[in-house]
Amino acid sequence: MSHTYNKTLIHIISPITLTHCILPMTPAINLAKKLKLNYQIHEYEHDPNHPSFGLEAAEKMGVEPARVFKTLVASDDNGKLAVAVLPVEHLLNLKKLAKALGYKKMSMADPKLVERTTGYVLGGVSPLGQKKRLPTVIDASAQAFDTIFCSGGRRGLEIELSPDALSGATNAQFADLIQE
Repeated sequence: MSHTYNKTLIHIISPITLTHCILPMTPAINLAKKLKLNYQIHEYEHDPNHPSFGLEAAEKMGVEPARVFKTLVASDDNGKLAVAVLPVEHLLNLKKLAKALGYKKMSMADPKLVERTTGYVLGGVSPLGQKKRLPTVIDASAQAFDTIFCSGGRRGLEIELSPDALSGATNAQFADLIQE
């Protein structure tokens, strides 16, 4: 399904038949438009009872979980926040994230602080369009794919783009972040 919005062609691909479609405009989508990234929007009906936001996205879109990336926010000992983007099927190795950023030690950030800092609710945190730009690291496995999926800024909304486009838009580096 294709739509023209503000003279921009946006493709919405969904396994769910939509009777009407209002284009989702989130800070993430707005940034992708502003930067003229090559991207596609994917929507699905979010199930609040699903145990994993990321795995739910992969299942509902019919995409292998290795291509669907979650956005996590961690904090160093001084309270400095950073973003980790990694496949939904894996756990984050905080030591690897700290090493990639040159920090001593990191822990998961307080959820309320994450929401205040990024402007997104948990389960819908996007690496794109955050209120405050944070240092970002994308797991190196993303580079094996032409495109990956990450949150479009709300639950039930994913944006598909190349790993290089995501890295460029977030000023991110690539590093191994997966817990072995």
